[in-house]
Amino acid sequence: MLEHAPALLVVLPLVAAPLIVLVRREAFAWLATTAASYACLVLAVGLITRVADTGVISYAMGNWAPPWGIEYRVDALSAFVLLAVSLTASLVAPYAQRSIAAEVGEDRRYLVYAMYCLCLAGLLGMTITGDAFNLFVFLEISSLATYVLIGMGPRRKALVAAYQYMLMGTVGATFYVIGVGLLYLMTGTLNLVDMAQRLQAAEDLRPVLAALAFITVGIGLKLALFPLHQWLPNAYAYGPSMATAFLAATATKVSVYVLLRYYFLVFDPAALFDRLPTRELFIGLSVAAMITASLVAVFEQDVKRLFAYSSVAQIGYITLGIGVDNLESLTGSIAHLLNHGVTKGAIFVLLGGVALRAAGAPITMSSIAGLGRRMPLTAFGLVIAGLSLIGIPGTAGFITKWYLILGAIDRGHWWIVAAILASSLIAAAYVWRLVEAAYLRAPAADASPAREAPLGMLSAALAMVALCVYFGFDTSYSIGGAREAAELLLKGQQ
Repeated sequence: MLEHAPALLVVLPLVAAPLIVLVRREAFAWLATTAASYACLVLAVGLITRVADTGVISYAMGNWAPPWGIEYRVDALSAFVLLAVSLTASLVAPYAQRSIAAEVGEDRRYLVYAMYCLCLAGLLGMTITGDAFNLFVFLEISSLATYVLIGMGPRRKALVAAYQYMLMGTVGATFYVIGVGLLYLMTGTLNLVDMAQRLQAAEDLRPVLAALAFITVGIGLKLALFPLHQWLPNAYAYGPSMATAFLAATATKVSVYVLLRYYFLVFDPAALFDRLPTRELFIGLSVAAMITASLVAVFEQDVKRLFAYSSVAQIGYITLGIGVDNLESLTGSIAHLLNHGVTKGAIFVLLGGVALRAAGAPITMSSIAGLGRRMPLTAFGLVIAGLSLIGIPGTAGFITKWYLILGAIDRGHWWIVAAILASSLIAAAYVWRLVEAAYLRAPAADASPAREAPLGMLSAALAMVALCVYFGFDTSYSIGGAREAAELLLKGQQ
């Protein structure tokens, strides 16, 4: 079975979705979703082991050898992202049962699970495919499922948020497929490895640069690259809690992975970074995201929107590593795909428990007042995850920022170090607002009862919180795997 693990990783959740729709039973939908998520985690771990032992895995679909057929390709970078996505799915799926029951009508709950499985299949497919058009297909599968997931949120604003995301997502997908079309005209192939080899012999660079621009903007919309992030705050704030937790931890990270693969392994990175203002563009947009989005979060009253803007800032840290463009900075960026995933996943899972006890009322700073007395474990988990966002030593977030700082120092960009420290101080300000409300204010008269979230929800949340601390001390995989992936990317510059 491990021989066919690359295909099974996508097929299992893809098959689970229509089965859920056919059976239309909530209990079956939850069991199928949980089983598919854990199976994907096992397969991802197996693929990581195989890549470590034997190197790159190439799986030809239908026995059509690449570049003629569709290739699934697993290397150090894709294996790292596959684990991050499947790990998040395996933690969110068990938690989802009580959250969906509280936020979604009974007649639509099975559809939420089906869309969740489709989204998972799309994200895993984007990560593992070695074909540019196949990547577009999986991009659309995950996007369409995401639009439906967000639209099923408990508040009417969820429909508006889903519509806004759909409009911007459609533009992004269109730009991406135009870029792929230009590359196909130039190379005559859709296989990414074969495309990279043929682009080296291209004489007319204008279509290549146009393709690069279209792909950058298209994927930039999907990953919420500043200032193309306008869809994200509402989508995270008004979608169902389980969808928000999963998407915040995975969707934008997979889009960053796609951008990394194109910039370093398809196009000529030496030309991109030495002859074009690529470094300046990514550094400028990243620093703007880190500072601007963090400042907006400081003044936000809706707690989910606050952390949504925080996600925009954290994406800035990831893309900053692309702009600095050395081993340390890329290691930090890739590690942050995992570190920020578990951190933000923990926050939104914990907020889902708060929403459950609040009976669907919006989670604002006023409703958070006294949370430390009413839900002490939840409040403590939010504090630990908040410290990871700030980058306090002993948390996963610190490891990321440390490597980004090392990369900036290696380049001699001390002002980037100052920007990282400034954005961390702003993050401390909005995290402190949450801590102050939870521990130093008395509960409101109409506050929810003093009860923790159900055990299934709380255990998943605390497991993610524990990972925030674990990856802050044991970096053997988070940094070890990220460094191996960064070395793979930098080979494209040699």
